[in-house]
Amino acid sequence: MRTLLLEHEPLVRSLVFLAVLAAMAFAEALWPRRRRELPRLLRWSGNLGLVVVDALVLRLVFPVLAVGVALAAEARGFGLLNTPAVPRPLAVLATVVVLDFTVWAQHVLFHAVPLLWRLHRVHHADTEVDATTGVRFHPLEILLSMGLKMAVVAALGAPAEGVVLFEILLNASALFNHANLRVAPRVDAWLRLLIVTPDMHRVHHSVRPEETHSNFGFFLSLWDRLLGTYRAQPAAGHERMVLGLPVFRDPAEQRLHRLLLQPFRRPVREAADARGAGEAPAALHSPRRGL
Repeated sequence: MRTLLLEHEPLVRSLVFLAVLAAMAFAEALWPRRRRELPRLLRWSGNLGLVVVDALVLRLVFPVLAVGVALAAEARGFGLLNTPAVPRPLAVLATVVVLDFTVWAQHVLFHAVPLLWRLHRVHHADTEVDATTGVRFHPLEILLSMGLKMAVVAALGAPAEGVVLFEILLNASALFNHANLRVAPRVDAWLRLLIVTPDMHRVHHSVRPEETHSNFGFFLSLWDRLLGTYRAQPAAGHERMVLGLPVFRDPAEQRLHRLLLQPFRRPVREAADARGAGEAPAALHSPRRGL
């Protein structure tokens, strides 16, 4: 099973990604949490276009990705987990947990450092949040993220199957917790004890800075709870909360070329569509200080 998984890793990941994306799109159509305002074609063409660009850039810059690093570390006996004293199942579990914390910490860092925030705000400038928002990241952010994951995988001596499992979980959970999906409150309350739910993560996409800088998790919810960045609900409620940023709110900003150029553009101060959200009309989001 391990050999089969590693030999067909790109195909397995792609099939799982497409299956979860299709399932979330279908569920969003049946049980939407919020009313859709913009045409799907406008937003999805930009968001999914970034997926294609990201994949091409990754393969160009990093011919060997995190799984390749894991295999190389294993062959050389390098890393903390590459020892017979650590049972394989425990090493796989440790890999998933450590990499999930790494992604959480990276997410906090991208909010705290102004230069990194310019890249990450491409993700936050989506004025409607659905499953495709979960894969809406600038190629430069994807490259930095992969470089960090590769370094952690090497230092950890992470088993390759653990890395594959984590990447699958990360992609699937990002699609799920960004979905415009109505989940029964009781089910949501139980789920978020362990994983990040759509209602939990949607708070992170609020136009309010104090809500934007909360709920950083992608898969496991415990990091936000343990480290003081957890916020249960948005102040305005999920139906009335304003999503996105006070800038880049023109629908044309959702086009692919605008998303690619956004980190290098100085945002024009716009009247934030934040009435009822307590946001100053001309305020610009800035990274959180003091993290």
